[in-house]
Amino acid sequence: MRSEADRLSERHDEPTHRSEPTTLLRMEAILAFGAALIALRLAGLLAARWRQRREPRLALWSAGLAAYALGAAAIAWGAAGGWNAGIFRAYYLFGGLLTAALLGAGSLAGAGVRAAVPAALVYTGLAAGVALAVPLEAPLGGTSIPEAQRHLAFFPARSLAIFGNVAGSLALVAVAVAGFRRRPLGNALLLAGFALAAVGSAVAGLGAAETAAFVALAACLLYAGSIARR
Repeated sequence: MRSEADRLSERHDEPTHRSEPTTLLRMEAILAFGAALIALRLAGLLAARWRQRREPRLALWSAGLAAYALGAAAIAWGAAGGWNAGIFRAYYLFGGLLTAALLGAGSLAGAGVRAAVPAALVYTGLAAGVALAVPLEAPLGGTSIPEAQRHLAFFPARSLAIFGNVAGSLALVAVAVAGFRRRPLGNALLLAGFALAAVGSAVAGLGAAETAAFVALAACLLYAGSIARR
C-alpha cells in the first residue's frame, strides 16, 4: 500500500500539471499581443512619414502593417479568450485578405503604377464585404488558430484570399527584384520580411506563439525595408 506521504505528494503535484496549459496559453497571448503592438507602432511611423511626404506607397505600406497588427491582435484575443465568429472574421480579413495585397500595392505605387491606389481601395472594400458577410460552415471554439478550409467555402472567401495574397506577393517580389541594384539593402529587407510573413502563415496551425514570433520579426523587417535609403 502507498504511504500517506506518497498520497500527499501526488495531491501536491496535481495543480502544477493542470497549470501548464494555462501558462502556455498566457504566453502565447502575450507574445501575439506584443507582435501586434510592434506592427502597429511601425504602421504609425510609416503613416507619419506619409503625412510629411504624401507618397502613396507609404500610405499603402502603413495600411498593410496596420492590417498585419490587427491580424496579430486577433490571434492574441483568440489565444487568451477563445475563438469566436467575430474574432475569426477579423483575423481572416486583416491577416488573410488585406496584409499581402496592401503591401504589394504599396510596392506598385512606389514603382509608379498609378492604378495601384484605386485598385487597392476597390479590393479592400470587396475584402471587407466578403469577410463580414460570408457564412461560416463550422462552429468555432478553442484557443488554437482555426483553419480556414474548415470554416469557409472556397468561393468567395478562400479564392479571394488566394488572389490577394498571390497578386500582392508577386507585386512586392517583382518590384523588389527589379529595383535591387538601385536599393539593395531596402529590397533585401523587404524580401526577407515578406518571406518571414509567409512562413508565419504556413505555421499558423502550430499555435499562436509560433505565428506571433514570425509576425513580429517580419513587421520589423518590412518597416526597415520600406524606409531604407539604399
